Amino acid sequence: MSGLPPSTETALALQAAFLAYLAGERRAAVKTIETYGGDLAELIGFLTLHIGSEPTGADLAAVSLADLRAYLARLATKGAGNATRAKKLSAIRSFYRYLRLRHGITNEASTLILTPRSRRPLPRALTAPDARAVVEALGDTAASQALAARDNAVMALLYGAGLRINEALSLDWRDLPPPDSPLRVRGKGGKQRIVPLLAAVRAALADWGAHHPAPAPDAPLFLGARGARLNAGVVQKHLRAFRRANGLPEHATPHALRHSFATHLLAGGADLRAIQELLGHASLSTTQRYTAVDTAQLLAVWQNAHPRAGS
Repeated sequence: MSGLPPSTETALALQAAFLAYLAGERRAAVKTIETYGGDLAELIGFLTLHIGSEPTGADLAAVSLADLRAYLARLATKGAGNATRAKKLSAIRSFYRYLRLRHGITNEASTLILTPRSRRPLPRALTAPDARAVVEALGDTAASQALAARDNAVMALLYGAGLRINEALSLDWRDLPPPDSPLRVRGKGGKQRIVPLLAAVRAALADWGAHHPAPAPDAPLFLGARGARLNAGVVQKHLRAFRRANGLPEHATPHALRHSFATHLLAGGADLRAIQELLGHASLSTTQRYTAVDTAQLLAVWQNAHPRAGS
């Protein structure tokens, strides 16, 4: 910086001082510094057009809430989503904190504006035929009948009972329920829920049980090749190889089977509250995301099939 009073320094000089502070005192990563530099350059460019000349420290102090809203709105018109605009707003807030602490330039506008909320992506379910293919055929390429039975049983729990992969792999032999009884699942935060088991799921578990090498009560239900509890990474690796060999979409993952469980239940007329209980969601709003998936799928069918969809 030139040694001028902060109010008369150019915004670019103050930006350069801020980036030097990040690199020297904060030891920020090079990528972080580059990102902050680009974000602030965009803001300064916007302000330059807004006031007709390069802004000074005094101009930065005078930036209003309306100015920042106009800046974020312009980003939106250029295609920036909520997550991108939230990231840029975070950089602006960091810059202004630095200006206040190091240069006495105070402006609270960036702290008063609401952060754009990122929309959670919709769950990506598989089609019913693709989900069945995973459950019924994943084990076909396994090295042994035992491993084939194990992999098919894991997939059956994910798609047939809606379990998370870690929930399925955390089960012990003692957790297997008697015939006609539901499965008790320990979910997030240790919360238990009761999940009924379809006949096909029970059959897959029974097939694996017949191959289980050490069915003691405290033994893991699903074992890896070395006899320890099966690792989620192994399941993900097997499913990744299967989907690529069989032309399934890249979002065919263990968690997508859980999404498919919920989506296909909803499409079949299941009650949203019942699906919430089966999935172990603490909030109904989390489960309600599946209604958006169902609506989107209906719209896609309509657009592909209706004779007036393209008119």
